[in-house]
Amino acid sequence: MPRRSGSTWLPDQHGAWAMLAVPFLAGTLLAPRPGWAHAALFASWLLAYAAVFHGQQWLRLRRVARRRPDAAARHVRPALVLGAACAALGTPLAVAHPWLPLAAAAAAPFLAVNTWYAWRGRERALANGLAAVVPACGMLLVAAGLGGMPAASAWRPALACLLYFAGTVPYVKTMIRERNSRAYRRGSVGYHAAAVAAAAFLSPWTAIPFAAYLARAAALPGRALKPPAVGAIEIACSAALLVTLAAAFSG
Repeated sequence: MPRRSGSTWLPDQHGAWAMLAVPFLAGTLLAPRPGWAHAALFASWLLAYAAVFHGQQWLRLRRVARRRPDAAARHVRPALVLGAACAALGTPLAVAHPWLPLAAAAAAPFLAVNTWYAWRGRERALANGLAAVVPACGMLLVAAGLGGMPAASAWRPALACLLYFAGTVPYVKTMIRERNSRAYRRGSVGYHAAAVAAAAFLSPWTAIPFAAYLARAAALPGRALKPPAVGAIEIACSAALLVTLAAAFSG
């Protein structure tokens, strides 16, 4: 059955949504002065992600599906419309807060890496996933700064986000695409063990969910869980991270 035309506008990278939302929401919750600007920035952030996704898919399909020009062409309109909507929302924010374009520029190298991997048709590469994590977690600093929280206070929760979401990249591979790879399992467990120690350094409270993340990285691979179940577990883990950050670093 063909998908409805409207559904093709929504990126199908379901695992990305928590990574897009949790750091931003954490920064907003921790900010001393959250406001309507956060809602506009969050909408701009999601629109930018969707526009970039379609742009990258256009590049990828132009290269790998040359005999089907329609496959690439269907991404043009979403990329342009979503990009224009992002610009319409983001321009007033950039005028009111001139440091926001500088924050966007800081994400450009990581965006370039993701675009290169998309063009090469290697979006599932480990390095590509890790590159995507960095600007997403950096949005905690942006959201916190927009609400008056200095970077000196926001770096610890931002690093906690980075530790968690970087760990999801190899962990999810051990559950799906690399389920039979012992090297990936060992690497994932080793990373999560180190992340517990790093999280404890940031705050004793953050060590609690990270210990749970280590347990799931060690115990769940090999249990033949279906992708929806893997996704549901990660949603719960992301929610636990958000609650912990709000409790551990507020005030």
